[in-house]
Amino acid sequence: MATENFDADIVVIGAGPGGYVAAIRAAQLGAKVMCVEKEYLGGTCLNWGCIPSKAMIASVEKYQETKKADQLGVTVSGEVGFNFDKIMERKDKIVQTQRGGVGYLFKKNKVEHVEGFASFKDPHTIEVDKDGTKRTIRAKNFILAMGSSVIHIPVPGLEGGRDNGVWTSDEAVTATHVPKRMLVLGGGAVGCEFSYVFGGLGSEVTLVEMMPNLIPMFDEELGKELGKQMSKVGVKVKTGAALEKCEKKGDAWVCHIKTGTSIEQVEVDVVLLGVGRKANTDGMNLDKIGVKLHRRGVEVVDDTLVTHVPHIYAIGDVTGRIQLAHVASHEGIVAVHNILEGKKEKADYKAVPNCVYTVPEVASVGLTEEQAKTQGYDIKVGRGMFRPNGKAMAANHQDGFVKVIVDAKYGELLGMHMIGSHVTDMIHEGVVAINLEATLESLFMSIHAHPTMAEVVLEAYEDAHGMAIHKA
Repeated sequence: MATENFDADIVVIGAGPGGYVAAIRAAQLGAKVMCVEKEYLGGTCLNWGCIPSKAMIASVEKYQETKKADQLGVTVSGEVGFNFDKIMERKDKIVQTQRGGVGYLFKKNKVEHVEGFASFKDPHTIEVDKDGTKRTIRAKNFILAMGSSVIHIPVPGLEGGRDNGVWTSDEAVTATHVPKRMLVLGGGAVGCEFSYVFGGLGSEVTLVEMMPNLIPMFDEELGKELGKQMSKVGVKVKTGAALEKCEKKGDAWVCHIKTGTSIEQVEVDVVLLGVGRKANTDGMNLDKIGVKLHRRGVEVVDDTLVTHVPHIYAIGDVTGRIQLAHVASHEGIVAVHNILEGKKEKADYKAVPNCVYTVPEVASVGLTEEQAKTQGYDIKVGRGMFRPNGKAMAANHQDGFVKVIVDAKYGELLGMHMIGSHVTDMIHEGVVAINLEATLESLFMSIHAHPTMAEVVLEAYEDAHGMAIHKA
């Protein structure tokens, strides 16, 4: 498809879960594709975010479960402990294997991997700089998939990096030790997950969130329940609170936490900033070629993902919209089909699953109860609890619940919200149901295998219908 005037039909800038998926799909459709990446294949998700943090969480969960093995009749000889170096070695091996897997897929699909930092010389030309060696590439189309990176949000008095005891998620996934005392700022997914990791390994963790509940973007009941569960691993949760300032005291930080009108001082060894990301657009000359930027990143014209330059598209975190890896992948596929097939398809955000990988896990899709009410729906709410469920009891994973939001007029499922074991795997029943506009009548008559945790979803459907079988 490429012409003599262009080195590629599509150049994808960024090899994260949006960029590498887009590059492979474009190659599958017959395009000549290059993918430029300034650092590691897999982007933030694979190297600094999703994958390494989940590897760490898995180790902590196994450690915590082993300490309670006697509850299942399992005898462990000697004191249960952990080797943090081995936890991190395992994490590194997983990341390297996944990274190599992306490289293999590029070779298999004949995607040319170009290493270096890309900047635009004109709307069809980029210069890629790799340690001072520069290469000029011309392409018919571009997909911007540079992702985002952590920033140090300003806290009065707090300055420095890893050596000064100020971490972001980047330092957390490359930690060399478990701090004795830690303050985590931000009760979203990042803050909660690392609070679980380090709290579960024995660190005295204080988690500070300014909103009334943890994970404020989720249904309110999930945030409240997660707060209760986090306390079980010793995390001190402070919601409706703000980190007013920090003062250095020797090697420690004295943190002033304001809750209401009271101020509490907490001394910690590490402050982990679990909030704040910025789009990776600096130094690319995007504004000079007509790609418009807004405060959070690259501006797209609409959900077709095209920018203000017709042959340049933008996907994933760099747009500053929904910063989730699976959304970036979906957008990458939409953008590629629009470019190569001349379509005007729009990315579909109706049923985007959102997950938090604490223990227990949290998962959500669709409207929260508050959102449904705000949008004027007359709703029915159904709940199913894991506590009486046979599989949950057998596995010793009884914490949590499933909540469904249903339109009372037509019976359509509007939202599904879960907290419990394996709910990040179970949420996709809700994704499919919402995408297909499934109604309560069909859902509560759908057979769910017994014994499974998924029966609790059926129980929630039945409860919304007013006919829950196992409700006390």
